Amino acid sequence: MQYQLNARRGSKLKHIIRNPFLYAMAVPGLLFFLVFSYFPIYGIMIAFKDYNYAKGITGSDWVGFRNFNYFFTSDDFWVILRNTLTLNVLFIVFTTAAAVLIALMFNEIRNVYFKRISQSFIFLPYFMSWIVVGMIVQSLFGGEEPMINAWLQNVGLEPVNWMFESKLWPYILTVIRVWQGAGYLSIIFLAAITGITEDLYEAARIDGASKLQIVLRITLPLLVPTIMIMTLLAVGKIFNGDFAMIYAIIGDNSLLYPTTDVIDTFVFRSMRQLHDFGMSSAVGLFQSVMGLVFVIAANWVTRRVSKESALF
Repeated sequence: MQYQLNARRGSKLKHIIRNPFLYAMAVPGLLFFLVFSYFPIYGIMIAFKDYNYAKGITGSDWVGFRNFNYFFTSDDFWVILRNTLTLNVLFIVFTTAAAVLIALMFNEIRNVYFKRISQSFIFLPYFMSWIVVGMIVQSLFGGEEPMINAWLQNVGLEPVNWMFESKLWPYILTVIRVWQGAGYLSIIFLAAITGITEDLYEAARIDGASKLQIVLRITLPLLVPTIMIMTLLAVGKIFNGDFAMIYAIIGDNSLLYPTTDVIDTFVFRSMRQLHDFGMSSAVGLFQSVMGLVFVIAANWVTRRVSKESALF
């Protein structure tokens, strides 16, 4: 047994020596995760301490779970938790559905130049800053005379006071998120579609299948594993509200908090008022642990349905 382990280690070392540049390409990625994902784990202790700048992390007083009390006993806890989960579920479902639809449409385009230009335009919103997007949204829905209201009046509809109607904003934010992220996600699904062997499509055409039947019977079933993997990865962040998006668009408009205030924006406002690093670290730890629990649960369900679609 020991001999086999030594032989495997020796073969791996020889492979590294023979392909040094191949392994060197992995070094930046490994360093990124070490610096930004693994080294910060040391700071988890702040969640259980009364953090003091002068004393540092190890010297600060241990307070146990006291930092968690502020968030869990807050009157807005359930509202914030509901908003975070609801918005993330809407984002995941509709962004994934739109991305799959876009990928299917791109797969049917045969004009190479038109396909490249269309992909560029759909992919462009992903690179836009949320600050810029927030300014666009404010010009459309904010101010005394929102641009959207002018369009509504032109078609004979009543204007809406958008900045007072909190119930409308989950849908507005979902549309904005789909517009921003569906193009990027569609590239991943399009890559998966192009990996499907052409023999299956050719056999379906010979059997007289229409384009719709080919999509429903071949493309979508073979795309399911990729869809499930991307969904599982998104579920891992389901307790993390998109702070950059929400704050850039909603800001400090308390009238919209009942449906748009998420964990991250709540913690940000609390930090501005209390300057309590222990509490913010406790909430961050809660988000990470619950994200892990949801990923494991979702992966377990996925394995029960289709082992090929599971992450592990």
